[in-house]
Amino acid sequence: MPSHKFDRFDRKLLEALQTDGRVPNTDLAEGIGLSPSPCSRRVRLLEESGVIKGYSAILDQEKVGLGLTVFVDIKVERHQEKEAEAFCEAVSVLPEVVMAHLVSGESDFLLQVVVPDLRAYKEFLTNTLLKLPGVRDIRSNFAIQTVKPQSPLPLIHLPG
Repeated sequence: MPSHKFDRFDRKLLEALQTDGRVPNTDLAEGIGLSPSPCSRRVRLLEESGVIKGYSAILDQEKVGLGLTVFVDIKVERHQEKEAEAFCEAVSVLPEVVMAHLVSGESDFLLQVVVPDLRAYKEFLTNTLLKLPGVRDIRSNFAIQTVKPQSPLPLIHLPG
């Protein structure tokens, strides 16, 4: 359950900022039906409470030379806290890993990896992934086409 008490203005703010994090405060305030000062105050509170974790630019992966996305299922040897922490720490510093999840099912972790091409992935797999602590098995799934890119979080469960 969220720790922040959301209202309809918070929901509208979050929806708008997920779409355009650089929208000027006056435009944001007008769009959600608040005056600029309370709007700015609400945004600051959402930032301070950690609901808004930061702002970033969304890059075109291919235009920056990262044409291959690989979803990597990883099984680890033992399910002990120390080994899991070592694995998570090692993965968290790899720039090629843009997302990592602890999952249930046949694998233990699911990584999203972006690299320039298949040759670069082969090098990353053999020189990095296979050497991660506790790795027992790796299965790679290559994205053929991105049907839906990363999109804003659905906030329909918040007051509207």
